[in-house]
Amino acid sequence: MVGILNPLYDAVSWIIVQFHSFYSLIFNKDSGWAWGLSIISLVVLIRICLIPLFVKQIKSTRNMQALQPKMKAIQERYKSDKQKQSEEMMKLYKETGTNPLSSCLPILAQSPFFFALYHVLSNIAKGKPVGVIHENLVTSAQKAHIFGAPLAAKFTDSAHKIESLGATQANVRIVTIIMILMMSASQFYTQRQLMTKNVDMTVKTPFMQQQKMLMYVFPLIFAVMGINFPVGVLIYWLTTNVWTMGQQMFVIRRNPTPGSLAFKQREERLRAKGKLVEPPEDIAAKEAVEAARANRTQPKRQPKAKRQQSGGGSGGASPAAGGQGSPRAGGGAPRAGAPRAGAPKAGSGGTGAKTGSGGASKQGGAPGKQSGGPKKPTNLSKKK
Repeated sequence: MVGILNPLYDAVSWIIVQFHSFYSLIFNKDSGWAWGLSIISLVVLIRICLIPLFVKQIKSTRNMQALQPKMKAIQERYKSDKQKQSEEMMKLYKETGTNPLSSCLPILAQSPFFFALYHVLSNIAKGKPVGVIHENLVTSAQKAHIFGAPLAAKFTDSAHKIESLGATQANVRIVTIIMILMMSASQFYTQRQLMTKNVDMTVKTPFMQQQKMLMYVFPLIFAVMGINFPVGVLIYWLTTNVWTMGQQMFVIRRNPTPGSLAFKQREERLRAKGKLVEPPEDIAAKEAVEAARANRTQPKRQPKAKRQQSGGGSGGASPAAGGQGSPRAGGGAPRAGAPRAGAPKAGSGGTGAKTGSGGASKQGGAPGKQSGGPKKPTNLSKKK
C-alpha cells in the first residue's frame, strides 16, 4: 500500500516545495507564513482541478431535485413494503442516470491528497525526509509556527515532543481547538445552506435524508478526528471547507436549482433591476388574482331599482311605490283614460262602466286597501 502511494507523496511534497520557494521570496523561509501559504496554495490548486467534479455534483443534485415527485409517488405506493420501495428507487436512479452519492465526489477525490499531506507532515515532525523535502527543508518546516503552534504538532502530542519543536502544549491545544471549531462550523453552514436554499425540503426522500444526515455527521467527524491531525493538516482541511463554502454560495446565487428558495430570490433581484420580464400570461394571471382579491374586500352595492323598491314598500310613503295605482309597484290600477286591452270603451253603457270599475278593483288587487289611503275616483266613475 505504501509503495502504491509513494508517487502521490512525492507529488505532494514537490508541490509544497515549489510554493515554498515562491513564498520564501516574500517571507522568511523558516516562517509559518511561507509554509502555511504553501499548504493553502496546495488546497487551491487541488480544488481548481476538482471543479469538473463539482459541476457534476451540482448536476446530480438538480437531477435529484427533479426526481422528487416520482420518488414521493414511489414512497406513497409502497408504504408498507420498504424493500420494494428501495428496489423501485434504485430502478429510478438507473433509468435516469442519477447517483445519490455524487454529492460526496469532491470529498472522495481529494482524500488521497489529504492523507498524503498527513504523511508528509508526520515525517517532518519525526525529522525524516520525504519526497523532495530533504533534511534542510525538514529543519525549516519544523521551525515554522502558525500563531505559536508548529505545523507538525498535534493536539495529542506530549509536552516533551511539542517542546522539542519550540512550542508549548497549551498553545498547540488552543490553536488546534479553535481550528477544529472553525472547520466544523464552516462545514455545517455549507451543508445547511444547501438544504435551506437550494433544495426543496417539502418532499421527504432518501436523498433529503442523506443530505440532512451529512449536515450533522460531518461536523462531528471533524471534531473527533481533528485532534489526531497535525496543525498543517488542519490548515488544509479548514482551507478546503472555506473554499467549498464560497464556491457553493457563488453557484447558489448565480445559478440556483429551479423551484428552490434561492431561485425565487434571484428572480426577485433580476425583476427589481428590470432584467427579468415576465411572460404576458403570468402578468395577466397576477392581475386577475389581485382584482379578485380587491373585489372580495369591497362591500357589495345593491342596484338602484332594488334600493327604491325596498325603501318605498315599507309604509307607502313613496308615491311611485305606494298604492296610488302605479304599475311599478306591481298591482295598482291602470292609469286614468288608458283602459286595458279587451275592456269596453268608456261611455258605451252601464255595463261597461261597471266592468271597467270592477275589473280595475279585482285585477289591480284593491290598490286602496294596499296603500291604506282613500280610493281616488276614476274617469269612468265620474261620467257615471
